Amino acid sequence: MLLERPSDDTLYAALLARDAAYDGLAYVAVRTTGIFCRLTCPARKPKRAHVLFFETPAECLAAGFRPCLRCKPLSTGREPEPAVSALIELLEREPERRWSERDLVKRGYDPSTVRRQFKRRFGISFLELARLRRLGHAAETLTAGTRIIEAQLDAGYESGSGFRAAITRLFGAAPKQLRTRDLLKADWIETPIGPMLAIADRLALHLLEFADRPALPAEIRRLQEQTRSAIAIGRCAPIDQISNELAGYFAGKRTHFETRLALHGTPFQRSVWDRLRALASGQTLSYGALARELGRPAAIRAIAQANGANSIAIVIPCHRIIGADGSLTGYGGGLWRKRWLLRHEQQMHEGEAPDGTDRESPPLCQPA
Repeated sequence: MLLERPSDDTLYAALLARDAAYDGLAYVAVRTTGIFCRLTCPARKPKRAHVLFFETPAECLAAGFRPCLRCKPLSTGREPEPAVSALIELLEREPERRWSERDLVKRGYDPSTVRRQFKRRFGISFLELARLRRLGHAAETLTAGTRIIEAQLDAGYESGSGFRAAITRLFGAAPKQLRTRDLLKADWIETPIGPMLAIADRLALHLLEFADRPALPAEIRRLQEQTRSAIAIGRCAPIDQISNELAGYFAGKRTHFETRLALHGTPFQRSVWDRLRALASGQTLSYGALARELGRPAAIRAIAQANGANSIAIVIPCHRIIGADGSLTGYGGGLWRKRWLLRHEQQMHEGEAPDGTDRESPPLCQPA
């Protein structure tokens, strides 16, 4: 019973009250504007007869509704709670610290509250994130040439076997082997259509994918095999750069990306990806047309496979490839995202805001 969606009347009352307890449990779609919102949206409230309620943003999009620009219902990245921000800052300052619930209590935090807040934002608890940061810091020191015993003690492990087991489980290599490997950094980037995972070294971006893509774990394993690298949670310059560029793209202010890419593919796959990157924002191309442009008119299946092998979403715009009849074809991030991205780029090309309104008009749930 606790998992059942409340009645539409209950949800409408929550919408009028902007009740945060219902935020994310359902979404309201407004027939008169074609826009859908969070129940906590600050925009003017529509009449009861004009609204529909859906359980997920994907259902709203599938029904033809557009996301509101004020409450950003597709975003999972609401501003973090003060405790989350403060503790993340402490983690960045002391990545090697071995945190415990007692440390949280000493700083005035309730461990169960902190656990819920971090689970909601990152999918893991604060203590789990701190452990990953600590092991990531240890991996960095190992790849820089630090002795294993020093890295072990810095990471807070008294037991050598425990340290070896933790490193091997997380990075797929024992500490001794890790010293001969490069280290990649991975971090989340929030976007209006869901969080993305970025993986990079200090020079280039290796992977950028939506975090809920089913094939993502296999892509990460393949990347590790191709680069013989370990992956630790953390940030580096290419991740900061692509994060800023994506913010400009989703704000409708940027149509190209300058972050350096590390491409892992065959010469043919790279030729496909290069052509995709040359395709202007707001334009689309069919598999057959792309095959002809590359001088391989019979290679439609190979083109499709190269498209599917792309692991740097949006920047290498495989979403711009459509069927010969103009229909949307498969997309690893989900067809609803493909539809959203194409519409967003078309509106940028036409000088419109992403919700279909003029850029200078404030988005509202219901017109005046």
